[in-house]
Amino acid sequence: MPTTPKKAKALEFDSPWKDILEHYFEAFLEFFFPALHTQVDWTKGYEFLDKELQKVVREAVTQSRRVDKLVKVWLNNQEEVFLYIHVEIQGQVEENFAQRMFIYHYRLYDRYGAQVMSLAILGDKKVDWQPHRYHYEKFGCELSFRFPTVKLLDYKERWAELERSSNPFAHVVRVHLKGLETQKDPQQRLDWKVKLYQSLYEAHYHKRDILELFRFLDWVLVLPEPLTLEFDRFVQQYEEAKSVRYVTSIERLGIQRGIQQGIQQGILQTAREDVVKVLQIRFPQVPKQVINQINQVEDQEKLSQLLEVAVLSQSLAEFEQHLNK
Repeated sequence: MPTTPKKAKALEFDSPWKDILEHYFEAFLEFFFPALHTQVDWTKGYEFLDKELQKVVREAVTQSRRVDKLVKVWLNNQEEVFLYIHVEIQGQVEENFAQRMFIYHYRLYDRYGAQVMSLAILGDKKVDWQPHRYHYEKFGCELSFRFPTVKLLDYKERWAELERSSNPFAHVVRVHLKGLETQKDPQQRLDWKVKLYQSLYEAHYHKRDILELFRFLDWVLVLPEPLTLEFDRFVQQYEEAKSVRYVTSIERLGIQRGIQQGIQQGILQTAREDVVKVLQIRFPQVPKQVINQINQVEDQEKLSQLLEVAVLSQSLAEFEQHLNK
């Protein structure tokens, strides 16, 4: 396959992780936290509480390069518990990470009590950065908060184990690691994208799972246009040889459109949240009706204008006049 001087596009990990975590939550717990997984009564289902999380920990929802989920589950002893799951996608080492985990935890504890459990997944490239405890002590007053942490980089030494596993997150972790590793080498990324694509078939997943996991693969291992076309040709030839058409033609185009729509929706949602945040800082009470109107705006240019108006308006009434135009 020919080389190309172009660099691979920047990685976007947060949206794919949000999607895959929601699709395969039970598999997520089974893979990363097996002891907890065995204590959950899966016959009762589970519930994502995104709106409740946003009320308690607003910055956890709006901050990019992080994935935060609050999930209600029931244990085998009938106890109801709330799992706060934080996935730190990539970026610089954050000195206050453990403190932030504690702050989010106690805010959720204040709302839900002792049924809150906080879990962290670290997807960065810093080998020695593995925070798992927040502690301070002054004049006899002491606080210690521990939380389970999984470092994705540790799985590099367990690659053969990942290849043998049928859990969807074995594929997710391999894609994530190769996304980090090949960020500056598009040709190597193409080679790994081909290998990981083939592994989906070798793992004998159902068609629906192949499509979901391919979507994650296609989203994370983004290629320059020439190599994208080369990958597409390989997929077509491979599936013709296998007499299957899982991710080619209409389905593949649909996946690509879905990815682009997902990215666009993420941009719009962030813009809406920025407008609301400015209003809430500037004015004591922002009516729910105003927030609902902002959340219905689908035009990115208008949201940019509303953000400027939110900063410059002398009153909330002045902002509402612009909103209603």
